Amino acid sequence: MGPLKGLKVLEIAGIGPTQLAGMLLADMGADVIRIVRTASPEPGSEPLIPPQFNLMNRGRPAVAVDLKSESGADAVLCLCERADALFEGFRPGVMEKLGLGPDDCMARNPRLVYGRMTGWGQDGPLAESAGHDTNYIALAGALGAMGEAGRPPPLPLNLVGDFGGGALYLALGLLAALLESARSGKGQVVDAAMVDGVASMMTLFFGLRAAGLWTDQRGSNLLDGGAPFARTYETGDGGYVAVCAIENRFFRALLRGLGATGIDPAEQYRAECWPAHREILEAKFRTRSRDDWERVFAGTDACVAPVLSIDEAPRHEHNRARQTFVNVDGIEQPAPAPRFSRTVAGVRHGPVAGEGTVRQALADWGLDDAVVEALVANAHASPGTD
Repeated sequence: MGPLKGLKVLEIAGIGPTQLAGMLLADMGADVIRIVRTASPEPGSEPLIPPQFNLMNRGRPAVAVDLKSESGADAVLCLCERADALFEGFRPGVMEKLGLGPDDCMARNPRLVYGRMTGWGQDGPLAESAGHDTNYIALAGALGAMGEAGRPPPLPLNLVGDFGGGALYLALGLLAALLESARSGKGQVVDAAMVDGVASMMTLFFGLRAAGLWTDQRGSNLLDGGAPFARTYETGDGGYVAVCAIENRFFRALLRGLGATGIDPAEQYRAECWPAHREILEAKFRTRSRDDWERVFAGTDACVAPVLSIDEAPRHEHNRARQTFVNVDGIEQPAPAPRFSRTVAGVRHGPVAGEGTVRQALADWGLDDAVVEALVANAHASPGTD
């Protein structure tokens, strides 16, 4: 199941980006085992989400290990001998103190790819500092480019830092290093820092700024809501539509659907016309409901879509037709992505695996029966501590 079938990956459970990276690899068929701590490291750090609803932990069994004990560290090193990759999400130096740093693990397995997920990176003035998604995207220049003029930048969920610049870059880095390891027979460390990943995703905007096509004033540019043809509008029922008619032929289709005869499509890119255009479009969109506008623009190239809630998205006809969402153990959730024509990806089980699943997963790694039984004994001691 999935193109990564047979790939053995060890996930040392930690911050959210590592969870999503582990989910992506498991969805694509990798045999991932999550190592979770047997106890919370400090008071008040109990999980916020009940384990069965922590959906990013799906598709791979969790084994509770006391990483501070010699036996726990030995168990992880034993798994490293059989793993293709390991990744962790602790602050710099923590894994080394546990005797599980790159040198320790790669001494057991020289071809091991060792992924490290942090916010600030393994070095630099802020490497030892605490931080969260919002801090990382702020320092990378992304947060300051978002939002309306004269208002504080909005928080774009934690999609940009944790998941975009973090999880996706970690997964990409691991797979790239695994491809190289297959050729060279040598492992290496992948330093995936969220601030680096977010900065990388800002490449387009640095190019636009260098060309004089982007300013540091929020809400005044082509892709930050400044352009009237690329922003959201409130509809007559209090809903919203998303408009992104960037090309002129799409802009003309937008104007036709709206009946906005007061706008000359030839003036689309004249920034001095944008305030007047915006007022016209705002008034037009308020004349009908969100769903009415979806019907008006259905089958056109006006690039208009309804802004759906989390509850509404799975029920949209397009998402239903593509099965963009699936039901696993009675919980509706996003399906694996991307899709593969031959080695189809899928969700093997929900966030909490049964004892039989845990035992089989460990046995499939070629561990001795005694080691398997010792690990299984703790497998449900602390599921989903991250």
